[in-house]
Amino acid sequence: MRHPILISLCLVGTVALTACNKGGDVTRTLQDVNVVDESNLNDIMLTVADPNEAVAYFQRTLSENPRRIDLMRGLGKSLIRAKRAPEGAAAWRKVSKHPQATDEDRVDLADALIRSGDWKGADEVLDRVPPTFETFKRYRLEAMVADSNREWKKADSFYETAVGLTTRPASVMNNWGYSKLTRGDFPGAERLFGEAIRQDSALFTAKNNLVLARGAQKNYTLPVVPMSQVERAQLLHTLALSAIKQGDVETGKGLLREAIDTHPQHFEEAVRGLRALENGAAG
Repeated sequence: MRHPILISLCLVGTVALTACNKGGDVTRTLQDVNVVDESNLNDIMLTVADPNEAVAYFQRTLSENPRRIDLMRGLGKSLIRAKRAPEGAAAWRKVSKHPQATDEDRVDLADALIRSGDWKGADEVLDRVPPTFETFKRYRLEAMVADSNREWKKADSFYETAVGLTTRPASVMNNWGYSKLTRGDFPGAERLFGEAIRQDSALFTAKNNLVLARGAQKNYTLPVVPMSQVERAQLLHTLALSAIKQGDVETGKGLLREAIDTHPQHFEEAVRGLRALENGAAG
């Protein structure tokens, strides 16, 4: 009758002894689990969490592990997401000085510097990235810096390269189009904005820019692109302002009236603009 009890005690002792012998392995396993859990939490903080909450999380975690570059990167990304560009640039500068820093980190620093208005600093950082490091983000930033320096030929080359390195080129095409717009190349700008919209029909910025490019050529008709009723009213308003700016005031008034009639709600901005024009004419 005692044999089952004795066997059970032996088994318990064996398990206990095994646990003792493998205590180090168990501890390492638990540490591995904790690292996986933390990694998942870091990913959540960088994607779906409130940006300022993510900043606080990475600041707190980084204070406990000040040399971990993954946490330093997380803080830099979170600050940029929170639209705290100067702080983000400072954070990315620290990352770039870390012994494990990569060329990708330096590109992220350049991005943060551009967002904080330090175009010269961004240019200097990008100059230190070897030409063999070819990514969409790198060339998009190079194009933007070239634009800021009015180096149009370089800008076009960088934009073209960037477009070829992504499967979602709409935003960079829009930037390229805006570059053409600022140079006065209105047909070129119109073509690029049209391409951006074909790539992403929801990109309202490109639609608005397309209207500006057409208006600059005194083409005051809306382009044939997908648009909601509210977007149509807003684009008519943009077109009206373009016409007025170029001295075609009566055309502008007509477009403002059309924008007011088109908008499904009260379009205060257009109403105010039309009233100002009519009061000015009456005066």
